[in-house]
Amino acid sequence: MKAVQITGFGTADVLRVNDVDRPAPGAGEVLVSVEASSVNGHDVIVRSGELKMVSGRRFPIGVGLDFAGTVAATGAGVEGYRVGDRVWGMVHPRRRHSVAGAAEYVVVSTERIAHAPADLSSVEAAALVVAGSTALIALRDSVHLADGERVLVRGAAGGVGTAAVQLAHAMGGHVTALARDRHAELLTDLGADEVLDYRSTASEQIGPFDVIVDTVGTELHCYRGRLAKGGRMVTVGLSPSALAAIAASSVHGTRRIRTFSANPETPVLRDVAGHVTSGALRPVIDSVYPLADIAAAHQAFERGGVVGKHVVTVPRSSL
Repeated sequence: MKAVQITGFGTADVLRVNDVDRPAPGAGEVLVSVEASSVNGHDVIVRSGELKMVSGRRFPIGVGLDFAGTVAATGAGVEGYRVGDRVWGMVHPRRRHSVAGAAEYVVVSTERIAHAPADLSSVEAAALVVAGSTALIALRDSVHLADGERVLVRGAAGGVGTAAVQLAHAMGGHVTALARDRHAELLTDLGADEVLDYRSTASEQIGPFDVIVDTVGTELHCYRGRLAKGGRMVTVGLSPSALAAIAASSVHGTRRIRTFSANPETPVLRDVAGHVTSGALRPVIDSVYPLADIAAAHQAFERGGVVGKHVVTVPRSSL
């Protein structure tokens, strides 16, 4: 089968679509015939070498955190899944092997998959695995958004940002989206009550907010200052400067900057699917690339300006 692998740390040019042996599922695992995956910041950071202390230096390294497809085989003891079931899920970000989600097949524990929403295509589902679960964990489990609270979503046009705007609206928040003004119509349609252009809006001009969801990872101390009394801030845009700001904010109690590792298991994936089924959450897709062009997808991600997600498809003719 074919799988995208990192052959050495560097630019997108280090990505290769290699021929590898098809894996077999062990006890409690399923083999998924992958139809789509997406490009995530974590993939790009691993590829660059910034997370080599976590990913290690043993090559090749599999690419692709998430996937959507169908169950091709089941291992011993698997219950609740049968061959042909449509599923979505995520490989463990700290247990990457030589094959991950951007491949024709991937083996994964049943603890890390769920049945995909019936009304989403695999391309649409792949766009929501990481984005939807990250936004849900951030709003529900990290900052505990309550009905009627004022929410700022920074980086609102990206994958996590568009999901966060929708979920914050569904949870009863008054949502301010910070993005480029050209995305105002989309973000309003997704549930934003107000859209501000980040290029012409300084942090000191806005707020206060009860909750801030940051997907950018810069100037965190400035935005933390826009929290109301008892306000909470969470960032998913990690960088060396972000980590420093998070550590420095620890003295501020509830107004500290929080973060987490988006590592969803079955219950969270099921909850995200529930929001899709209810109509509260829908995917936003910027562009779609075939597996062979995954380097171009990474390059597009790094250029910025993404609206929603870049999705990578596995052509059925190659299976």
